[in-house]
Amino acid sequence: MGKRDEWIAKYADDLTNKCGMTPDMDLLTKVTIGCGPSIYNADAQTVAASQESELELVKTNFLMKKLGMADSPELMEGIHKVVEIYGQSERNKYRAVIYYMLTKHFGKEAVYG
Repeated sequence: MGKRDEWIAKYADDLTNKCGMTPDMDLLTKVTIGCGPSIYNADAQTVAASQESELELVKTNFLMKKLGMADSPELMEGIHKVVEIYGQSERNKYRAVIYYMLTKHFGKEAVYG
């Protein structure tokens, strides 16, 4: 198993055990690949959910640029909902897991089709 496969398995475990959802492995793999080399960088692979500036970056760089969504209050509401599902006390909120949940939350799976 390669490094990326190990990370995907870790993300799937988080989705199952911390978020209470059964991951779509094909979509999770595509979202992870979309994150690029950031999944191998300890700082870049996680989202600092307590920092509003970090959440703004998720909104701008992922929801608006990658998923092609227009700026609206619903975007930040979606981000906060996903962070809540992941668990506020969960220290390591993996970027790929957050992006996966946001993709599902907004019904944007077709972007990865």
